[in-house]
Amino acid sequence: MSIKEFRTAVEARGGLLVMKHTPAIAFGDRVRIEDHTGRIRNGQVIRSSEDEVLILVFEGVEDLDLENTWVRFLDAPIEIALSPELLGREFNGLGEPRDGRPPILSSLRRSVGGSAINPAARNYPREFIQTGVSTIDGLNSLVRGQKLPIFTGSGLPHNRLAAQIVRQAQLKNEDAAFSVVFAAMGVSYADAKFFRDEFASSGVLSNVVMFVNLADDPPVERLTLPRTALTAAEYLAYDLDRHVLVVMTDMTYYAEALREVATSKGDVPARKGYPGYLYSDLAEIYERCGRIHNRHGSITMMPVVSMPSDDITHPIPDLTGYITEGQIVLSRELDNQGIYPPVHISPSLSRLMKDGIGKDDTREDHPRVAAQLYALYARALETRNLASIIGADELSSHDRRYLTFADAFDRRFVGQGETEDRSIEATLDLAWELMSIFPKDVLTRVSEVEIGKYYHEVDESQVAAGSGGPSSGVTTAVQSYGGSQQKKRKSTSGAQPASTA
Repeated sequence: MSIKEFRTAVEARGGLLVMKHTPAIAFGDRVRIEDHTGRIRNGQVIRSSEDEVLILVFEGVEDLDLENTWVRFLDAPIEIALSPELLGREFNGLGEPRDGRPPILSSLRRSVGGSAINPAARNYPREFIQTGVSTIDGLNSLVRGQKLPIFTGSGLPHNRLAAQIVRQAQLKNEDAAFSVVFAAMGVSYADAKFFRDEFASSGVLSNVVMFVNLADDPPVERLTLPRTALTAAEYLAYDLDRHVLVVMTDMTYYAEALREVATSKGDVPARKGYPGYLYSDLAEIYERCGRIHNRHGSITMMPVVSMPSDDITHPIPDLTGYITEGQIVLSRELDNQGIYPPVHISPSLSRLMKDGIGKDDTREDHPRVAAQLYALYARALETRNLASIIGADELSSHDRRYLTFADAFDRRFVGQGETEDRSIEATLDLAWELMSIFPKDVLTRVSEVEIGKYYHEVDESQVAAGSGGPSSGVTTAVQSYGGSQQKKRKSTSGAQPASTA
């Protein structure tokens, strides 16, 4: 390693340091800056030419005395030390410890920029991941190696949902637990503490590595943090053969830091002031997940993306949707009704769901049950809109059945406890209970064999009695059926054969 040291800084602005007369400096080089007080700051070359070098300073450029600032170019990219001891630790965006414990000592160091993956070496994402959340497992299934973001709004419980997925995620046909890489950018101290406490209380902290940048930490550090986190994820997945779940929150704060730096650099702004290369920059991050030939490990990614003003057409969620394989969208309306998790079914989707469900992965009826639920719920939402115009009393008894189904679906299928871990079988059984509100001839997306096996007869007198409102009738009938089935399962499981000596 050759070290070059200069004292030719001419300008400091917006987290950037401008150097003159620094020949032969490579793009991406790591930089160490010593100010007049002896304080050491870290940086990276983000633009290099014969006339000028632009350095991104992660700790900011406040209080720099340019004439007495020494800049050392280390002729090496930003690297982090890698070892199995990463698990259970917390670091900042540069891989430096935040937990008060010693740094990782290892001879293995890798650039946070990652290595290019030959597209021909990638395996197609498959294998169902059970999150224990019905709206994801049943209707927007996650598969190993997929990128499935959570689109949310300010004040919605995306942190609680992300923590629940981390606690509960498992491969259905394997006993191995996921290792989790958690990357937090621009979060509050309370949010960071929430995740620490959640991971510790659930017993998964020893299997989690956290990279945290708080809201009052330097914003430019957020540009490196997701790459540092993904470098750790690649090591755990491809060197240690672990299944890795990467949760990143919040990619909107990352994009805002990118916009801030781009403006300081003088880049031409595009939509809403974000740089024109926002798409390629996000793709550089998202495309580092997946599966590789002849490697047992994999990286599955669930980034959290805040939608400013709940606008799903905003550049950040819009471009994220183009790169990733679907999205889970949270609804403010459902949240206001006290429904958790408030997953909005209509705009949510998983483009790889079809490759991870069915007879050999979940259950043979899963693909058709999901299609039938979507069809029924779409019709139910149309009926709700009609009822808001002409009134529920003017609807036919058949349409009022759709209203009752919509309420039961929101409360029982979408809504579930924060600590409730539903198996995929329980999710599909619940779906059949709700679909049994309708006569068999309405269920056109499922087969006759499946209807004969899973359909449940509902007391029509209760249906008729409760057809005028969503709080009784069919919902009561379905709940009473569910309760009797639970009692039946308990009595069956409790009847154990006598042991013989």
